[in-house]
Amino acid sequence: MTSVDFEKLRMSGAGKAMAVLTSGGDAQGMNAAVRAVTRMGIYVGAKVYLIYEGYQGLVDGGDNIKLANWLSVSNIIQLGGTIIGSARCKEFMTREGRLSAAYNLVQRRITNLCVCGGDGSLTGANIFRTEWSGLLEELVKTGKITEAVAKQYRHLNIVGLVGSIDNDFCGTDMTIGADSALHRIMEVIDAITTTAQRYAPSSFC
Repeated sequence: MTSVDFEKLRMSGAGKAMAVLTSGGDAQGMNAAVRAVTRMGIYVGAKVYLIYEGYQGLVDGGDNIKLANWLSVSNIIQLGGTIIGSARCKEFMTREGRLSAAYNLVQRRITNLCVCGGDGSLTGANIFRTEWSGLLEELVKTGKITEAVAKQYRHLNIVGLVGSIDNDFCGTDMTIGADSALHRIMEVIDAITTTAQRYAPSSFC
């Protein structure tokens, strides 16, 4: 890439807002994903929000959705799980819950969402995406947003990052968390093998 290309990349996110959340079971590597998404978003000039406690935080809004800066994700990649939390959310499975989530995003002018989670989390994200225009129409009818706002933020872009220790997501060779889980399993097996060899029946002969 030339210096001109890099400059275009640096300006590509200007005026845009995005958010990242982790959902479902937490997995090693989620923090690295959050850090990468946050810093790349900031690098290209976008406003980046961290959504705490997964879809529950998206539905509840308020302090669960916080504007991030470069230091917000410092010294986190060595930590287990996810620093922004993860929670099961029955409300997001309902139309009313997704309506609240849409309102919270539009209030912050967020139309780009990165979801890191497993099959259920990404299925929910896809449902949210397909319903987006209808949710905005409903918000207009109830007077929570204007038609102008609905028109301006009529598209919701979603990126899914597969975070699952099970590595069971179709079309993905390796999920976030699977490699770490396999290493942990091997460590435990090695430890058990050492103990088993020490107390094997042959040692009593």
